[in-house]
Amino acid sequence: MRTLLTSALLVATLAGCSSVSDFLSPYRIDVRQGNFVSQEMVAQLKPGMSREQVRFVLGAPLLTDVFHADRWDYVYRFQPGKGKLQERKLTVIFENGSLARLEGDVRPEEAGAQ
Repeated sequence: MRTLLTSALLVATLAGCSSVSDFLSPYRIDVRQGNFVSQEMVAQLKPGMSREQVRFVLGAPLLTDVFHADRWDYVYRFQPGKGKLQERKLTVIFENGSLARLEGDVRPEEAGAQ
């Protein structure tokens, strides 16, 4: 009887500890890296804009490649302390010194969208 009571108490104690694991886990900070580019910022970009105008709207690119001078890459990573990694990429392509097209997962919002 005493062994059964001790075993039941041990199981109850261990079960109670499992629900406290988040409470006792160490604090993790949110980590932001790169250039944050919003849909509103991308909506301001128009074909034919100069490099200076694009830099004014988006900021300096995170990556510039000497072999592909007409391509600017903007990468943003957000790792919440407790959560999934979020990553966004935007590539700006220039032709003859002016904005030709955008590639990536950041798109301007549709006109009239709420």
